[in-house]
Amino acid sequence: MVNKQLLAESLVVFCIVLSIHTIVWDRFSWCALALAVQAFYVQHKWDRLLQSGGAVFQYRSSANSGLLPASMIIPLMGIVMRERCKVSGNVYFERYGVVVSATGMALAYFLSIIALGITKPVPKNTCIVSGAAGSAILYTMKNSLAVSEVIEVLEVLLIFVYLSMIVLYLLPRCFTPGEALIVLGGLSFALNQLIKRSLNSIGGKGDPADYLLLVTLVALVLLGIIFSALFFFMDSTTWTSSLFFYMMTAVLGLGIFVPWLQYLIKRHPLFWLVEFLVQSSTRLYLLGYWVMLVMAACAVVLYQNSKRTPDLKKLQASTMTRKYFHFLAVATYIPGIIYDTQLLFVASVACVAVFVLLEFVRYFRIRPLGQTLRNLLTLFLDERDSGPLILTHIYLLLGMSLPVWLFPRLCASSLSSPSTLLPYCGVLAVGVGDTIASVFGSIMGEIKWPGTKKTFEGTMMSIFAQIIAVALILIFDANVNMNSGYGWLLGSIALVSLLEAFTTQIDNLLLPLYLHILLMI
Repeated sequence: MVNKQLLAESLVVFCIVLSIHTIVWDRFSWCALALAVQAFYVQHKWDRLLQSGGAVFQYRSSANSGLLPASMIIPLMGIVMRERCKVSGNVYFERYGVVVSATGMALAYFLSIIALGITKPVPKNTCIVSGAAGSAILYTMKNSLAVSEVIEVLEVLLIFVYLSMIVLYLLPRCFTPGEALIVLGGLSFALNQLIKRSLNSIGGKGDPADYLLLVTLVALVLLGIIFSALFFFMDSTTWTSSLFFYMMTAVLGLGIFVPWLQYLIKRHPLFWLVEFLVQSSTRLYLLGYWVMLVMAACAVVLYQNSKRTPDLKKLQASTMTRKYFHFLAVATYIPGIIYDTQLLFVASVACVAVFVLLEFVRYFRIRPLGQTLRNLLTLFLDERDSGPLILTHIYLLLGMSLPVWLFPRLCASSLSSPSTLLPYCGVLAVGVGDTIASVFGSIMGEIKWPGTKKTFEGTMMSIFAQIIAVALILIFDANVNMNSGYGWLLGSIALVSLLEAFTTQIDNLLLPLYLHILLMI
């Protein structure tokens, strides 16, 4: 039986890929198209494995494999990064864009090979397609990468393999194969970059905020793995284990990660942070405003939980209630992008760290907050939180933050027209588009897209709301310049909105990345 939703999602992704390559066409374009075709074939094998329970690890069962949309993100990101840095004359990052694209193709192809290797009987036609795609990728790498760059690709691939084995074993049913590719692929890049910069650190060169991001991401992953291993042998719910958790977090943070960051930025991180925060009164006002929004979010959680009664223990928050947090995220990020993007960068990194640490406390039931957090957050679960971790709120924060983190500051001189909207990709795709589509689709939607619960009316309202949001951004943000490219902007918003309608992956993660790719080009 043909899965109409999967075919529609694949068609949208192919449209995005072809749109990119109408502007940028080089030797990597052939590889990207070959990778997309083989991913389309292989994702059906992944879906069959997930349905039969034949996959090596336990993946999220309420969605398809998501291999095609996930496989194209990192390669396309590298291609548009290379083109943007080529225009600005930044040779180093132009070459790094080539490495990113090649590495993304290697990671996606590796995931495809796993599916083919464990599928019985062996799918001969799909193997032929995958073999042709693999040959094209290897040939292009051979003629495009220097030896040091090939080594870097292999380093990231090796980190990805080991990280996948550890994380997917410890966290069953938390990811689809596609989501694992995006999340663990990004973490593999971060770990590899941190190791490289630590070995080549000279005089504190580089932006301290970038080092803060790398150290924070790696620290959170390592803490999660360490505590998972320790609490495998210990009862994490006792006061002794809780005290051990807090002491270990402090020791590892103050004894390893803070000195590591100090080595990279050549200054004590605390002194740098205090000086960074008090540089202007605007930063203090923004911090005060964000504290008020945090208090509002906490009030929403407490108020919704106060309405629960013993007879309604399984009561779930409505779509409108969950979208309150999207509106709060928009209210948080827009002033930060307009007035101080660098402060927003640092604050979003700190917020991700707090969210993940609180999730550790909830997951391991660390006293005194662990059980309380479990009770409070249960109300906001949806079908995507099928594993032991609750990740939707972290994905929301990541979706809003990734465009800010990935903004090509060193190549910003070449940005014009729609590209100046890059920091707003999370706000547009998730904060505005996804929110409006969900709210209006549930209230007034009648015409459903084939094979989905999403509605035509919700998608149209999503596109219309994002256009209005862009108009408001043009009024209030002088850094956004739109002298041309209106058609490309409208097409990009429409494609991403259609992807939201058909995908079963985590849209908070997928949509901002695709909009970022489309606008960067």
